[in-house]
Amino acid sequence: MIPPAFLCAGQGGQHPAMFGPLAQAPEAEPVFAAAASLLGEDPRSLVARPGADLFSGRVAQILCCTQALAGWAALAPARGVLAGYSIGELAAWGCAGIFDAPTTLRLAATRAELMQDAAPPGHGLAAILGLDRATLDPLLTAHGAVIAIVNAADHVVIGGADEELAALCEAALARGAGRAVRLPVAVPAHTPFLQDAVSPFAAALRAAGPRPPRPGLRLLGGLDGRPVFDLDAGIDALARQLAAPINWAACLDGCAASGATRVLELGPGRALAHMAAPLFPAGAARALEEFRSLAGITGWLAG
Repeated sequence: MIPPAFLCAGQGGQHPAMFGPLAQAPEAEPVFAAAASLLGEDPRSLVARPGADLFSGRVAQILCCTQALAGWAALAPARGVLAGYSIGELAAWGCAGIFDAPTTLRLAATRAELMQDAAPPGHGLAAILGLDRATLDPLLTAHGAVIAIVNAADHVVIGGADEELAALCEAALARGAGRAVRLPVAVPAHTPFLQDAVSPFAAALRAAGPRPPRPGLRLLGGLDGRPVFDLDAGIDALARQLAAPINWAACLDGCAASGATRVLELGPGRALAHMAAPLFPAGAARALEEFRSLAGITGWLAG
């Protein structure tokens, strides 16, 4: 059977029912326990608590990694391609076995703290859809903003100062953008504004004792979508992506080029499956949270 591709999501898709069928999976219990030790509360009760802040940096990054690691533990794929979006790339490293689940979650907390410390106040991210780069680039220059993530030729995430992002979104809509919105992320991730976080995070990754990926798994790097063959170079790239743009379009191309014919987004959310859908046959890109049971997911993967 051709191995499927698994996508680990970034921040933004957290919601009260995000763990879905994973919540009762015995295989995922160690992941939830490790997350609880960092959050001070079981993540399953945290996300369901009315008024809980699921989007602050440290909590959000731990929750996103918890979701991916719990899904991976419950499904236990023997083979596959792994790609992760922003914090999802760290989760993908955990799924690949380079770090165990508790270590991956501790690194997620460290990553969030380093990013928060490095971020200039009053900065964040916005998404722009429907503008080509020839139209967008002058707006970026005029408002001191930069590309953070390339999702597609006309779908990018940008980082900059809050007031400038608001003005840029307004200008983008006036020039024909289909969508231009602020994202619930309070730091300008994947931009040079976070350069001071790169070296400390690289040091934390190396100190955590990385191991080679498990056999049968292909891990793609977020900066260029290429397979990670050299662990030391991969660590440098994983740290560098805090201050350099992610090429998610290249990651999706890498999944397709691997020969995968099915894609499962581990979540939270469905955004990555939606972006992957045009590259795969109809119905071949789905999100874990679309299923009511783990048996349904494994049956679909084997389909």
